[in-house]
Amino acid sequence: MDVISQLQEQVNTVASVAFNTFGSLQRDAPSVRLSASYPEPPPTAAAEDASSFAEQPKLMSAALVKAAKQFDALVAGLPLPEGGEEAQLKRIADLQAENDAVGQELQKQLEAAGNCPIDEEKELKLVQELFSQATDNCFNLKKPE
Repeated sequence: MDVISQLQEQVNTVASVAFNTFGSLQRDAPSVRLSASYPEPPPTAAAEDASSFAEQPKLMSAALVKAAKQFDALVAGLPLPEGGEEAQLKRIADLQAENDAVGQELQKQLEAAGNCPIDEEKELKLVQELFSQATDNCFNLKKPE
């Protein structure tokens, strides 16, 4: 697997762990009384789950930190560009010029293809004839020739 794919996979892992962490914290957090004017939250049967809930954020945050460190290690392993920023900008400009030249060539080819004389009536008749043969073969349960 190349480095870019590994980075993408690691970003997905970080996002998944973060999503699951926030979701489970939101789902499993005990009810809290917002102010004295609100009634006491209803008691839940989560008294035995309180100890597991206290450990859950620690485990999830450890998994998130581990995934982030793996991502950082992958980024640190990327090769440094040769020649610095100026070389990168020159390479980008060269690639853009090459892309423009290829685009112009493709445009010329497209225009040349559009100027080809096509006898549309002959082509339409041929298509209609082939369609007629295909439908006849289907109705007669013949195999195409």
